Amino acid sequence: MNRKPPIIGLTGGIGSGKSAVASVFLEHGCIVANADENAKAVLLDSEVRDTLVEWWGEKILNIDGHIDRTVIADIVFEDDAALQKLESLIHPRARQMQEAQFAAAPEGTRGLVIDAPLLIEAGLDSLCEIIVYVEASREIRLNRVQKTRDWTAGELDRREAAQLPLDTKRNKADYVLINEGELDEVHRQVKQLLEDMNNRRRI
Repeated sequence: MNRKPPIIGLTGGIGSGKSAVASVFLEHGCIVANADENAKAVLLDSEVRDTLVEWWGEKILNIDGHIDRTVIADIVFEDDAALQKLESLIHPRARQMQEAQFAAAPEGTRGLVIDAPLLIEAGLDSLCEIIVYVEASREIRLNRVQKTRDWTAGELDRREAAQLPLDTKRNKADYVLINEGELDEVHRQVKQLLEDMNNRRRI
């Protein structure tokens, strides 16, 4: 009987390049569920939209009538009660989407990858056979978020302070994967990780 592919969770600091690493796993025969993309899709659901408007008013809508994720982020960033309320609405629906994506994995899939910014904080690590910590220096991570998000060093620090400490995430991981700009090296590490994992499952 064929075993189900292992579930692999990606964690790491902001700007460490988790989604880039997830793309490499995809190239090596894995299925990737992107938690951010699934959450965006959930926000397009009319029932979810109506619930959020009921909670926080039409100020959360953009000019097209869709949910403005930036406004939502500002509401919940320093309000734990609001964050828990939002997560109770979004997470179960996003989890269902993830389960459907994994259930549709074709035969021969080498792994089912969860690409989630808050893998551990959201409890998704409990689903994983393997947790991979994607590591990059603070200098590199800051450079990335300055280019892609126009963040300052202070903004990076502020955002990371709202998450688990990096050491905690790293200590929970089974593998540490270095992602500091050399794509060939990321491919090498992913290939080795999948081979090691496959060999371990044969024992």
